[in-house]
Amino acid sequence: MKLAASLACLAAASLLAAAAARADGAGDPAPVTSTNGEYFDKDGNPTYKIGKDGMVDWYTFIGYRMYGANCLQCHGPDALGSSYAPSLVDSLKSLTTQQVQGTIIGGKRNISASQELVMPSFGENKNVMCYLDPIYVYLRARSDGALNRERPSNHEPKPADWQKTVDGCFG
Repeated sequence: MKLAASLACLAAASLLAAAAARADGAGDPAPVTSTNGEYFDKDGNPTYKIGKDGMVDWYTFIGYRMYGANCLQCHGPDALGSSYAPSLVDSLKSLTTQQVQGTIIGGKRNISASQELVMPSFGENKNVMCYLDPIYVYLRARSDGALNRERPSNHEPKPADWQKTVDGCFG
């Protein structure tokens, strides 16, 4: 009996912790480290850096461009969704970095009595996979309200190893 009660308490605590983690999304976006022009928050998640003058980091800028090339058709020019694709601005408020990237990589299927929503897997698409972090960083900035829908007017210079990284990804 004690074992069953302990397991029930453990299960309840796990559910509460999972709900709290989901409610927090990716957490505080403040950058604490940087490698080759990519910024990371205190938990090691990719994040954006926007200066007081509106200058964005390279990854946010490239994320804007690659979102436009790969995601805009379904999720709209401002990531607020469409009649058949959800708002990514809203989704990122409750999903972790891993959940967002997992959906992009593996796709998603949500079927109800009134509709069937399907996001294809982009796991084999190098135009998405080679830019997964920049796309996520751009969407994170949009979701946090740190960036509007317009093209960023100014960005940090391209990191020295950027092209080498992209070329390595494309093979």
